[in-house]
Amino acid sequence: MVVYGRRVVEYILAKHSDKILQVFLAKEVDKKQFRAFTRLNVPLVRLDSKKAQSLARGGNHQGYLLEIAPLALLEFSALKAMDFVLVLCGISDVGNIGALFRTAFVLGVEGIIICGLKDFKQEGALRASAGAMLDMPFCIVYNALDVANELKFAGFRLYGTSLDGTESSVVTQGKKALFLGAESDGLSAKILKKMDINLTIAQKGEFDSLNVSIAGAILIDRMVNGRF
Repeated sequence: MVVYGRRVVEYILAKHSDKILQVFLAKEVDKKQFRAFTRLNVPLVRLDSKKAQSLARGGNHQGYLLEIAPLALLEFSALKAMDFVLVLCGISDVGNIGALFRTAFVLGVEGIIICGLKDFKQEGALRASAGAMLDMPFCIVYNALDVANELKFAGFRLYGTSLDGTESSVVTQGKKALFLGAESDGLSAKILKKMDINLTIAQKGEFDSLNVSIAGAILIDRMVNGRF
């Protein structure tokens, strides 16, 4: 798959160079960086602006593009052995998914389960994560209800998110999972009923809701650092 943008390309070059299959440059880079690309011993291709735009499908490539190996998915069973996982239920915007991968990695979530997507666009989410997605274990399980049932059976305490949830709670020690719902509808009623606790974020300004990636970041931080 092809990823693009200076920041994510530089991150992959520094942290995951073994995944790089081909380098595409549509601008001049400094000598130190060029030598780093040539030391990879993979094809290095110069592109004109038109070809670069085509390869990036119109995205802002900033002159940097890579072909990398597809990301490796874990089996769901591997995530059930973790202590803190994030479950994304029907979140479809790759910007939100990437932001949540980045936040989860920084704050200490151990793995992510993606539910409800038939066609997950890894490239866009990877770019939006600024490369953090390469360091966050994840799996894809379509049915979120199955995930909730299996996590509960594996000893997880399940935390949902709802505008009607509780504003404060004690996050217990041990295995826990935070479920975040789709951008427009949130978690379904069936999923909310499976949760041990449904959380909400108190708002001082009157508005309908927070963006899911922002809400997720706040809740992850509170759960990790005991700020409820």
